Amino acid sequence: MKHTLKFTMVAAATLMIASGAGATTTTVFDGIADGRADFDATVVGTGGAVAVDTWTTFGSGASVDRGDYTITRNNGGSLSSTTYGTMSGRVVDISPTLNSGAFEPANARANPLDYFDSGVTLTFDSAVNSVGFEVGDWATCCQEPTTDLFISFDGGTPIEVASASSSVEGLFPSQTNPASNVFEIFVAAFDDTGDFTSVSFWGNGLGEYLLFGGEVRYALIDQGSLPPNMPSVPLPAAGFLLFGGLAGLAGLRRRRKS
Repeated sequence: MKHTLKFTMVAAATLMIASGAGATTTTVFDGIADGRADFDATVVGTGGAVAVDTWTTFGSGASVDRGDYTITRNNGGSLSSTTYGTMSGRVVDISPTLNSGAFEPANARANPLDYFDSGVTLTFDSAVNSVGFEVGDWATCCQEPTTDLFISFDGGTPIEVASASSSVEGLFPSQTNPASNVFEIFVAAFDDTGDFTSVSFWGNGLGEYLLFGGEVRYALIDQGSLPPNMPSVPLPAAGFLLFGGLAGLAGLRRRRKS
């Protein structure tokens, strides 16, 4: 079973005005091999070029310089890496915790930003608006009621790139042995409304083990270059998030392929 979350329309009046074209946010949620292919096809389809950084080695400390971008923890803590399963490279533990001073019952999770501090931010030397990477051990527990993953460009509205209400939704074919299902995924977000220099990533599955990295793919595509309408199957009503201060609703859609 292949799960893909992609081609999400953002109905935000301010973004539509700023871009001067269709304001489109597209996401990918899939197994690693298929997710990378989806990312590359989306970028190339707009006339863009994909840059790839595989974390065969990884430093440590308060920030890690990867050449084109620098990684920092959102809470200012230290970074270190490990390996996991068949993920393409080194990974960083970003297990979700609540921000200092924040409080939400485990079965609420009303505000994604309450978990922001446990994530990481990639600060790029040159502008990007398309970023994807590998995630490990997600959705193995703590679906109360869902465990979700978010990407934000330049501190903007969180984009939900994955959501699971059971562990089955986090299982995908291994990139080295497609006959075996593993808790390893590839997620990505595209936003053709502008150019950005920072990308933040975090989860809200309080109590779960969550790994980020492996291989990072990124690109800068032309504003307004994403298709404004693609066929999709709407998520249940519970899958919709409304963020204060945004003049619109981010429609989250999932398409499943057998």
